[in-house]
Amino acid sequence: MQDVFSEFAILLFVSSLIGMLAVRLKQPLIVGFIAVGILLGPSVTGLVTANDQIDLLAKLGISLLLFIVGLKLDLNIIRTMGPVALATGVGQVLFTSVFGYLIAWALGFSAIESLYIAVALTFSSTIIIVKLLSDKREVDALHGRIAVGFLIVQDILVIVAMIALNALNETERSNTLASQALYIVLYALIFVAVIALLMRYVLSGLLDVMARSKELLVLFSIAWAVTLGALGSYLGFSKEVGAFLAGVSLASTPYREVIAARLSSLRDFLLLFFFVDLGASLNLAAMSDQVFSAIVFSLFVIVGNPLIVMVIMGLMGYRKRTGFLAGLTVAQISEFSLILAALGISLGHLDQTVLGLITLVGLITISASTYMILYSHHLYRVLQPFLNVFEREYAFRENLAETTHIIERYDCLIFGLGRFGRTISIALKERGFNILGVDFDPDMIHRMSDLGIDARYGDAEDTEFIEGLNLASIKWIVVATHDKHVNQAISQSLKKAGYQGQLALTAHSAVSGEPCFYRGDELMIIPHEYAAERAAEYISQQSVLNNNERSSALNG
Repeated sequence: MQDVFSEFAILLFVSSLIGMLAVRLKQPLIVGFIAVGILLGPSVTGLVTANDQIDLLAKLGISLLLFIVGLKLDLNIIRTMGPVALATGVGQVLFTSVFGYLIAWALGFSAIESLYIAVALTFSSTIIIVKLLSDKREVDALHGRIAVGFLIVQDILVIVAMIALNALNETERSNTLASQALYIVLYALIFVAVIALLMRYVLSGLLDVMARSKELLVLFSIAWAVTLGALGSYLGFSKEVGAFLAGVSLASTPYREVIAARLSSLRDFLLLFFFVDLGASLNLAAMSDQVFSAIVFSLFVIVGNPLIVMVIMGLMGYRKRTGFLAGLTVAQISEFSLILAALGISLGHLDQTVLGLITLVGLITISASTYMILYSHHLYRVLQPFLNVFEREYAFRENLAETTHIIERYDCLIFGLGRFGRTISIALKERGFNILGVDFDPDMIHRMSDLGIDARYGDAEDTEFIEGLNLASIKWIVVATHDKHVNQAISQSLKKAGYQGQLALTAHSAVSGEPCFYRGDELMIIPHEYAAERAAEYISQQSVLNNNERSSALNG
């Protein structure tokens, strides 16, 4: 019998190999990781048996997943997109849940099983969709903004669904339904009220202190997510709800982008164990019995969800192209669907058969929709003649959206707001540039705000943070630090993000700046040399002036 460390070594190594294969086949890693669980679990080889340890890491991964979803909950996206995000998000959820329930009932599932299946089919993967849209650089396109808007609506609704299912479980255990419901509502109000008070009076100042150290900020964020997750579980809301509210509580702080970027890799690593655990727990025999049902539900999700989105958006005055591209983003079920099914098993509402069905639907729809989104424009060109029914004669809403959508644009982005960066920012602002400063020191952020210059808390070496910025309108990026490694990291991140503007790097000397070139046409700023040249120029000018004055005095 092998020890736990050896089992984890096998698990990680096999996950790396199958993950590499999934990437080569352009499949989401989720599919590969579930396959790892099936391969190493009791259904096939049985090489990994450390179930308790894997379950713990899986729970941490789920908590961080929901924490980051809450952290990125930007209600401004919903407000700026107007009613379309709410109408499309709620409309698609209602359509899918109602017809999904009827299909499940017609296939012979019980009422509670049909309810879980219907709810599981309604939600799309925010993580997968945003990742695919980002890879295609379509997040800021109109259909991308609409998709992100209704995905946020879905994320809110899935949390409500989790609360409702936990409440249903508690009321089933209680003889007094009304009193149990009252307790749940009371606990929820107290929980939210305490978090709101902490947001108002404690968290902002506390994060200012924590943010002085990158490691401490990450540690506190994880501790906050896990602590509220544990408290939510204790109060009966589940750890998922508590972790989500932990993220929401930090969403209004200037540190949310950095926290999300720094925790993303850890989240993805820990979620590996959730999907491996999920795959290992699958009963392949039970899944084989559900192939027909899985195909029916998959076709319903792949075809039905995009259709209802196109119908709603067409009625609201959007073009058929926008409706089609946005509709493709809901042609799969979410990792939340699998989490919801796992929650149903833990509550005693479902058995492994339904979990196997939902997982099989997830494997089919996630794989299919990945290709659909990657080749969305090719699909649109083929299907365009058949989509006229989804467009009004005059797409008034889209014309309005294109003219009124405003993204805050900056001319110049400056990394590093120390003395040198601050001086450059002030000088450029006086010359009419719209400046955005980025620094990891909260004091620098406040100081720039006092000077009337926009500044954001962020890490210049964080690739995900840089990729999340709107670089399209930025003409100049100035790296006002002297660190060669920072210069190299930013250069590589900008190259990956496809930045087309000008780049200015700062170095102690020309030699130290040489390896940092991004395209070869960067401006290399060497402050000490520039200062020496300006000082020499000033001294020379003053000397000429003084000599002229002396000559004039002698001649006079």
